[in-house]
Amino acid sequence: QVQLVESGGGLVQPGGSLGLSCAASGSIGSFRSTGWYRQAPGKQRELVASITRDRITNYALSVKGRFTISRDTGKNMVYLQMNSLTPEDTALYYCNLRTWEFFDYWGQGTQVTVSS
Repeated sequence: QVQLVESGGGLVQPGGSLGLSCAASGSIGSFRSTGWYRQAPGKQRELVASITRDRITNYALSVKGRFTISRDTGKNMVYLQMNSLTPEDTALYYCNLRTWEFFDYWGQGTQVTVSS
């Protein structure tokens, strides 16, 4: 059983930047992928970015070029750097860990609000 704890959310103005962190209680290096999802009020949870064990990254079209996912397997940490934020990025952001059997572990989420 792996526990994930996100941090770094908050209120930021449009055009600003924010960095999210996710701390895993166990080793993340052996998992299929790690990633970030988000869910806005009234909407379904959606993939924001993911990175595989082989460090192949995948981004939602809406965040490509603005967000960067990274991870430090030595520290069991996953990061999401978000730049040029817009109000449409406002959501609850979840850290995700996916096993080779496609079982998902989730964090409790961290709120990101983009508003002037």
